[in-house]
Amino acid sequence: MATSTEVLQTRTEDLLIGALLRVPAQAIQRRLIKELNAAGFDELRLPHMAVLQFPGPDGARPGTIAERAGMSKQAINQLLSSLEGYGYLMRSDIPGEGSARVVRSTERGHAAFWKMVDILRDIEEEWRAELGPERFAQLKALLFVVWDSPLAR
Repeated sequence: MATSTEVLQTRTEDLLIGALLRVPAQAIQRRLIKELNAAGFDELRLPHMAVLQFPGPDGARPGTIAERAGMSKQAINQLLSSLEGYGYLMRSDIPGEGSARVVRSTERGHAAFWKMVDILRDIEEEWRAELGPERFAQLKALLFVVWDSPLAR
C-alpha cells in the first residue's frame, strides 16, 4: 500500500486523468465559495455548487439540475429548498404541465451568478499568468475538445 508521500511523488504520466481534473476543479469550487462568502453571499456552501454550476439553474427543471449534477431529485430538491430559503431562487409551476416545476433565479441569485463569473475570470487570469498565455490557450482548447466530444457524455 502506497503512503501519501509516495503518492505525491508519483510521476505526472502515472497520474490518472480523474485526479488531474478533479483536484483543480475542487480548488476552483472552494475558492468560489470562499470569495462568494466574502462578497456577502455567506449562506452558500460547497454542496450548493451542484445547483449553481454552469449553466446555472435559471429556467431549468429540478430533474434537469439533478441530472447535470449526477444527484438524485430528492437531494437536489433539498439544495433547491435551501437556496430558495436564502432568496437565491424560486420554483414555480409550468402552466399547462400539471405538477411540472421550473427554477428561476431571483435578483440575489443573478448577483451571485455574476460574482461567480468575475471570480472565474480572475482565476483564469491567474492560471494564464502561471502557465503562460500559449499553454493556457492550449489547455482551454484541449478541454473544449473533450467537453464537445462523446468523452464527456
